[in-house]
Amino acid sequence: MRILIVEDDPVLADGLTRSLRQTDFAVDCVSDGAQADHVLASQNYDLVILDLGLPKIEGFEILRRLRRRGSRVPVLILTARDVLEDRVKGLDLGADDYLTKPFDLPELEARVRALIRRGQSGGSSVLSCGPLTLDTSGRRAMLHGEPIELSARELGVLEALMMRSGRVVNKEQLAEQLYGWDEEVGANAIEVYVHRLRKKVEPGGVSIRTIRGLGYLLEKPGHAPD
Repeated sequence: MRILIVEDDPVLADGLTRSLRQTDFAVDCVSDGAQADHVLASQNYDLVILDLGLPKIEGFEILRRLRRRGSRVPVLILTARDVLEDRVKGLDLGADDYLTKPFDLPELEARVRALIRRGQSGGSSVLSCGPLTLDTSGRRAMLHGEPIELSARELGVLEALMMRSGRVVNKEQLAEQLYGWDEEVGANAIEVYVHRLRKKVEPGGVSIRTIRGLGYLLEKPGHAPD
């Protein structure tokens, strides 16, 4: 799951980034409205945490442009403005939630989880591929009804593969799911995570095929390879 934080306070932005990464999200951060508008026009996220008082382009305008482009990504406004008119305006422009500063971190994290659940297609947080299921909200994987012990990175790889089940997922897409812009990705890191994940799911009949030069393909039992 990828989150974009749009916040011009570097201390707060750094704290939020560290906290959300510790709870297994890939997090990117920008500090002004122009950067945010450019990034949101060209990249996909599962959630946007948006400050209002931004340099260059204010938060309300960012939100207005985002919705005009047809994006339905959940948006959590995070701001020091505790005025009813601002809350109403933000919600009318298409924000999904509104949290004022100062705030308690556990509450923010709970709202983030709820918004991501709400934003998932069909309203369901459970993905499935044959006997393999993944609860993206609870961060739990099951194979034939039995839990699988997976690391945070392995869960991220599995989520990316299951969201594109039956399609090839390349290394860049996997890295995008697992890491923020400023996180270093080891040369063989993706291969290591895929290898570990493969060892845990293939005994249950679910296959992760390596498509040489292209990426990886998750297949349910009984699928005949091309």
